[in-house]
Amino acid sequence: VVFALAALAGTAGFALAQDKSRELRPPSAFDTIADGRERSLALIAEAGKVLMHPRCVNCHPATERPLQGANMQPHQPLVVRGPDNYGAPGLRCETCHGLANYDAGRVPGHPLWHVAPIEMAWENKSLGEICEQIKDPARNGRKDMARLIHHMAEDSLVGWGWNPGAGREPAPGTQKIFGDLIKAWAETGAACPRAGTP
Repeated sequence: VVFALAALAGTAGFALAQDKSRELRPPSAFDTIADGRERSLALIAEAGKVLMHPRCVNCHPATERPLQGANMQPHQPLVVRGPDNYGAPGLRCETCHGLANYDAGRVPGHPLWHVAPIEMAWENKSLGEICEQIKDPARNGRKDMARLIHHMAEDSLVGWGWNPGAGREPAPGTQKIFGDLIKAWAETGAACPRAGTP
């Protein structure tokens, strides 16, 4: 009985930890941090729950091959980024991925389905490295901070991460809260953790 209760408590603790990792606190949750740089670091750490989530990283691979699933395994069937990030000639992303999720076949979809350009790869990077990268127009699709905020807060393909279809865990929180976190992070100086910081 004691073992069963301990196992149950452990399972409940794991479930609670899982729920916490799916939460996304709004910028107001960090208002009590007086130091601007520390607040900025706390905001990007919270936004990092989304940036480093499989829903984002799967489409920001470090190789020519996108990832899939919560365990971020290589895409099956074998597909590649292609010259324009929409797949290889003869096997474009839209060959399988339609305008919307096809839940009956468990195939995700969106009108703009594609892989992020290689210079925007996040796979195997720390939050500090991703943070520096998203601020760098040479590695973020030539976006200044205003365009980056708009992209994170309003882009519909980014928004797909919160509506990924049957059998897929959505990104934590909502796109609105995520966009608000990125905006507040920018307004507090867009500080980044050290590059090696997880």
